Order: sequence, then structure tokens, then C-alpha cells
Amino acid sequence: MIGKQIIELAEKHFGLMVELRRHLHKNPELSFKEFETSKFIKTNLSEWGISYTDNWVETGIVAEIEGRLESEKTFALRADIDALPIKEIEGRSYGSQNENVMHACGHDVHSTCLLGAIKILNDLKDYWGGTVKCIFQPGEEKLPGGASLMIKEGLIDHLNSSGIVGQHVHPPLAVGKVGFHPGSYMASADELYVTITGKGGHAALPGNVLDPIAIASQLILDLNELEQNLHEEQNPIVLSIGKFNTVGGATNVIPDQVKLEGTFRAMDETKRYAAHKEMLQLSKDLSSKTGGTIEMHIIKGYPVLYNDPSLTEKCIALAEELIGTDNVVRLPKRMTSEDFSFYSQEMPGCFYRLGTGNTEKGIISPVHTPTFDIDEEALKVGAAMMAFLAVENLK
Repeated sequence: MIGKQIIELAEKHFGLMVELRRHLHKNPELSFKEFETSKFIKTNLSEWGISYTDNWVETGIVAEIEGRLESEKTFALRADIDALPIKEIEGRSYGSQNENVMHACGHDVHSTCLLGAIKILNDLKDYWGGTVKCIFQPGEEKLPGGASLMIKEGLIDHLNSSGIVGQHVHPPLAVGKVGFHPGSYMASADELYVTITGKGGHAALPGNVLDPIAIASQLILDLNELEQNLHEEQNPIVLSIGKFNTVGGATNVIPDQVKLEGTFRAMDETKRYAAHKEMLQLSKDLSSKTGGTIEMHIIKGYPVLYNDPSLTEKCIALAEELIGTDNVVRLPKRMTSEDFSFYSQEMPGCFYRLGTGNTEKGIISPVHTPTFDIDEEALKVGAAMMAFLAVENLK
């Protein structure tokens, strides 16, 4: 019964959600600088009579809605609010008005869907019980992640929640569909920063130099071999060097130093930290062998995103009830990362994908690109799904 009401209200509020999304899309702000975004969200919450606490990591907000039926349970919903340093393509009426900043990862959609869910839940307060706490989180795109910082400020105790749900746009999935994966779903993400120091000199006199480029090249080969040894089909890892810079050097000049930057991703926390030790030992061994100095720093990023199997299977069943079995799919693991993982370390969590693509309309661009966009019909599905999952998990 309440599912039908939620679908009807999502349709009723669709025009409002389009307006909200387009305003947010026009006015993107970078991680931890979402001051106007935060003001806009709070203005709408206040107009709707929704209570909230703010100033979480400066720009974060936690809204709260209580149903009128009797229940002591609390459940949490989460959206992120920051944008990326990407220049959007020209010609969109709702395109970014902030130079070189764009909602290219759909956080405007996530925030809009959560606002839409709040509107729906507020309209239906007589039909459900308990408390829904709604997180508008800053800084998902930038380490150490807004989730970890909000948790450090006491968010988990503030929520006192039995579980949490979040969603993310997914252009490969057609609008109208959602996708789930129970268990380990998204990878941890650590950053590698390596400095290799040798002895530079004239390239024509190799006996007088200790070539850091050769050492760096061997290190990359050794890391690639380590990746192959650790990789398993059911438990994959990624170890990639994305940046290789010399400090000085020329066609006939060997530099003194080389700097490397890369990423390490894993699907298992134990394997993740064991690999850290192996990478550091590998660097130490190569340093001893070559006589060069290798300094490797591993910056720990987001942990593995683990979807609680029990909660996720329940959400899958609820999604099938709300929008039909044909519109709910099982997704494979992803080696991308998300700071929702910090929440799912603290309580049962379910992070799912919202279909936003439409090949007939040419809406196919992936996230993190200047051409990214969504079929706005997805707003109805996203808002309804969050509202329905919240009330059903409060029973």
C-alpha cells in the first residue's frame, strides 16, 4: 500500500525534483567548499518544516523526520553534495555556471533524490513509524573523505541507526532500473607516492651515474609482477602507476631523481594491508640491490565497501516489490571506490546503483566526463526507492 503511495508522490513531486537538480547542477562546488550548496539544501528543508543539524565538517547536514506511528527504530539515508574539477560541455541550459567545476559524478542527482525522499516521507508521516536521518555529506571526492570526517565528529552516535542506505548514478544501467551487489562490492583505494634517487650525470658516461630511471622502471615491473601474483578472479586487486616524472634530465642528461605516483586497490582488507607490507619490502630489496634510494609512501584511502548481505538481500526484495523484478539487476564487483565504505564499517549498509542511462536519447556518457548527463526520469525512481527502503527497514 505505502509503496503505491510513494510512487504516486514521486510522480507528483517530479517537477520540483527537476528544478532542484538543475539548480544544483548549475551551481557545483568542489569538495569541502560546498557552502552555497549547503545553504540551498537547508533553505528547502526549512521551507518544508524539516528539522536538521548542520556544520558537520562545515557544510554537512543531517536532516531528521519522524513518522507518527509508534516505533523506536532509526534508519539512515545518505547523499553526497560535492562536484569535480571538470569543465562541462557548452550548450546546456542547466549547465555549470562555475568555471571548471561540474557535477560529473551525479552528486546533484544523489542530493535531489534524497530531498525528494524527504518530501515523500514527510507527506506520508501518518503511515510509518520511527525516525529517518538523512545525511547530506561533503567531500566524497577528496581524501580523507567527508564520511570519515563526519564520523570523527560523532556522526554514528548522532544517527543511532540500525542501518544505512546510499545510491549512486550508473549510466550503463537504463533509467528505471536499479542494481545491487551483496558483500564486498567496491574496492579500497590507496595512493602510492615514490621517490627514487640515484646519481645523475652525462648520459654518454654511464659508469659515472646511478640511473634512477632504470631503477624506477624495474620497480614498476616488480610491482606489476606483484599485482599478477596477488590477483585472484574472486578477489581482484589493481596496482597501477599513473605518473612517472623525472626531476631534471634531458636527451643526454641522466637526472638525479624520479617520482612515481599510482593507485592500489583491493577487495579484501586483510589482503590490502598485507600487500602494503609486500610493496614496502619490494622497494627496500630493490634499493639494496641497486644502491639507489627508494622512498615509498602509501596514503591510506577509502576502505573496501562492504554491503551487508542480509540488509542488501532485503533491499533487493523491496526494490523488486516497488518497481518490478525485471527492473532490479545483480551487478558485478567494481574496482572503483566510495567513502560510503566508512559508514558500512560502522553499521549494516547497502550501497546500490541507480540507472540513469538512455541510449535512445543519447544519454550514455560515463561519470567523470565533461559530457556526463542523466535521464531525469531517474529522479522519480531514486527518490521513491530511498523513501521505500527507509520506511520498510523501520518495520
